[in-house]
Amino acid sequence: MARLVDVIEEMIKQMVEDNNGSCTINRSQLAEKANCVPSQVTYVLTTRFSSGNGYIVESRRGGGGQITITRAQHVTSDDYLHRMLESVGNDMTQQQAKNLLGSAVSCGVISPKTGALIMSAVSDRALSKIDPDIRSVVRADILRNAILALMIS
Repeated sequence: MARLVDVIEEMIKQMVEDNNGSCTINRSQLAEKANCVPSQVTYVLTTRFSSGNGYIVESRRGGGGQITITRAQHVTSDDYLHRMLESVGNDMTQQQAKNLLGSAVSCGVISPKTGALIMSAVSDRALSKIDPDIRSVVRADILRNAILALMIS
């Protein structure tokens, strides 16, 4: 069974696709449709629809929860890799790395094989001998270096 965040993500992606790369949603209505609370929709928008994932999300104050999501287009692979690099902070969870790499694969910036290879290097399993307190910092460092390597190749 799919996780709720995955279901919400797919619902939003389908709406974006159905509307030629851009759609406006009502957070409360989407939450009702997905049978969840609006904060879960916000979480999905924040983690899965960032600029590093190839989307532009705009919300309007006083708009009754109206949020416009646009798939970024006309971005070169180099620009995309730069955005990816900028989006890697001082630390990164395994899920954040998976989302970032998955987006790069779906946009065609990296191959599925390259995405899987990098993901295996930054997975919790690969980093299991690293102290959990610094694991996310090490993961971000590895991911940052992998992106830099892709940029120069």
